Amino acid sequence: MTDTLISLISIVCGIIGSNISGYIFKTYTLGIIGNTIAGVFGGIFFIKALGKFGFGPKSIIQSGDVYFSLFALNLFISFVGGAIAVILIHKLKTKMGHG
Repeated sequence: MTDTLISLISIVCGIIGSNISGYIFKTYTLGIIGNTIAGVFGGIFFIKALGKFGFGPKSIIQSGDVYFSLFALNLFISFVGGAIAVILIHKLKTKMGHG
C-alpha cells in the first residue's frame, strides 16, 4: 500500500462521513454534491492539520509495513473531518444569508 492509496482511501472516508452526516442531520445537508465536496475538503484539511501528530499517510508506511492502528486513526479523523465540514459549511452559508 502506498501513501497515495492511503490518501485516496482517506478522501473517500471523508466523503462517506459527510454524506452520512448530511443524511442523519437533515437540517445541515448541502445536497449530495455539496456534501461530497465538503467531505473531500474536510477530510483533506483534517488529515493535513492533524496528520502532523504522526498518523499521516507517510507515517503509516514509514518502515515499509502498514501500521493498521495508525491507518484506522487516519480513516476515523478523515470521517469526522468530512462530517464536521458539512456542519461548518452549512453554518457559514446560513450566516452569509444563503441558506
